[in-house]
Amino acid sequence: MPHNNQIPEVQVYTSWTPPQWALMERLLIDILNQSAVEFVKRYTREDGTLIWRQDWPGMDGSDDPYEAFMYLSLLYTLGGSEKVKELSQSMWEALTWQWTQYGQIDREFDAYYDWMHHGEGYLYIYFLGLSNPHSLKNKQRAVQFARMYTGEDPLAPNYDTEKKLIRSPITGSRGPRFEMTEEDWVTHRGVLDDYLAPFEDIDGVDFESGKCAWSNDAIYKQIIAKMNSRIAKGDVPLNLNATGLITNAFLYTGNEKYKQWVLEYVEAWIERTARNGGLTPDNIGLSGEIGEYNDGKWWGGYYGWRWPHGFMTIIEPMVNAVMNAYLLTGDAKWLDLARGQLDYNWKLGKEQDGVWVTPNKHFDSGWTDYRTQNAVYPIQLWMVSMQEEDLERIQRITIPDSLKEIDVPVVSGRNPVTKKETKHFIGNTIPWFLFMQGEYPDYPNLILEANHRLIVQQLEKMRSEAGNPAGWDWEDINGIHKWQEMNPVYMESLVQLTLGAPMHISHGGFQHARIRYFDAINKRPGLPESVGALIDKLTDQSVTVTLVNLSLFEDREVILQAGSFGEHAFESVVLYDENGEQIGAESLEGKWFKVHLGKGAGARLVFQMSRYVNRPSYDTPWTVADAAKPFLAGRQL
Repeated sequence: MPHNNQIPEVQVYTSWTPPQWALMERLLIDILNQSAVEFVKRYTREDGTLIWRQDWPGMDGSDDPYEAFMYLSLLYTLGGSEKVKELSQSMWEALTWQWTQYGQIDREFDAYYDWMHHGEGYLYIYFLGLSNPHSLKNKQRAVQFARMYTGEDPLAPNYDTEKKLIRSPITGSRGPRFEMTEEDWVTHRGVLDDYLAPFEDIDGVDFESGKCAWSNDAIYKQIIAKMNSRIAKGDVPLNLNATGLITNAFLYTGNEKYKQWVLEYVEAWIERTARNGGLTPDNIGLSGEIGEYNDGKWWGGYYGWRWPHGFMTIIEPMVNAVMNAYLLTGDAKWLDLARGQLDYNWKLGKEQDGVWVTPNKHFDSGWTDYRTQNAVYPIQLWMVSMQEEDLERIQRITIPDSLKEIDVPVVSGRNPVTKKETKHFIGNTIPWFLFMQGEYPDYPNLILEANHRLIVQQLEKMRSEAGNPAGWDWEDINGIHKWQEMNPVYMESLVQLTLGAPMHISHGGFQHARIRYFDAINKRPGLPESVGALIDKLTDQSVTVTLVNLSLFEDREVILQAGSFGEHAFESVVLYDENGEQIGAESLEGKWFKVHLGKGAGARLVFQMSRYVNRPSYDTPWTVADAAKPFLAGRQL
């Protein structure tokens, strides 16, 4: 549907000397455009399918190829090339077809797996919503996928509409997986040998050793049997990541039923947490009873307090879900579920070597695995709330100096800033937050330089003999991660600096933004060619962004949108030149604002805004969601 509202506009012709950050942003976008094409060509056949094995066993792995190629879509959203957009859509189609042939994807959605892995892989379709919102196929898929979790799809009865629970930790297009098989977990066996045992009463396993021999056939049979009897049925906090799938359908359609489902499901976990004395339980039976298949214990569920990661897989999906609820309602009360768990966890802590540490796991013997609380989660909450209480949750944590480091040498296979192996090279949320607090004025240049080094490192790996798929060992189970390991298309610096937000949580979080951009002349998402953007200050009611047109030969027009999904509204803007002199001011109304940048022109814009006042959507300045628009329909037999 065309959008006919007039977008307010300002024209800027005041010159701005190209800053280093703007030059680096444009360089990175150019390099990433070329890297994306080379990456796809290196690892795919002419039809887009991956050069890989003839078959793939087990339920693991359908998320991994999506993870390796999903950033093509995010790159286009930031300003990548039209070729990148084409590849982002065609690769989703090719990967979905290939894993359907392998037998793990059915009706274009994973047949069954948990919502840590669903969350990782289906970031791809959330990015496609930002980059290609006009696609009928993407919109119809969004609705079809959501129906698998709202109780509307009879082939996928994953949700109990009466009990308000997702019926298993293992779900998908074929419904809940109450009985797992040895074949389902076959690809995990060698990896999980070095993990803690999922249960404390496995014959032949010393739980206190912290290891469990999944590769031992007798032990493996016990594990599968105990999984099926204790943790394969009922709801778990990890399933809160499913709220992203339903929110995605709302963003396409504006249909209130999807919003209500998200709120209903989050509310169910609020009630369970209250029933358990304020601590979120990790296993809910099909009757709604806590610990129904686990001797009444609130701990010990699938990806719960005991195994394998502990608090991370309780708090992370919870943060994703409450942020979705906040996005859909504009009501910060929904954040309280995650805030309460952070506070409960904090109170369970103790001082150790002068630092407050909190427990990450709970065994039958009690709390254990004490660590410094991860600041990433309260930072994500603060980013959306801008409230003092969330800032205080960050400030009470003693953040190790290693997580504050910015300019350090590249370490092969690791994040060049933190030296840590991080999922999708998302490792700089804490340094970004410190920059927003005014502590790292040089952060933009440093993070862009580090991102450049990362791309160089990844290109070298991809082009090396180790990156040649013709030489890969097809029997190597870990080969499922090869494409992520070789991928050069990583862009954390561009997300942080241009969007004014940390990168999404890698297990299913939406990519939030204070501002996103559209090319007004070419009517597409992303920054126009030769334009750089830097957001360096955020408050509850304001954002400061600098825009610079590096071209001395072409004018550019950029439309700024208030929020990733137009959830905010601009109220006014004051413009300043390179010397800090005011050059204009406008009263505004609405979620879009156009800036015409003359040749070599730039401006610093300070917006006053109201946040979370609009219905979020994938609308663009040229089209809006139409929930009534019919989908393609099959024969009625």
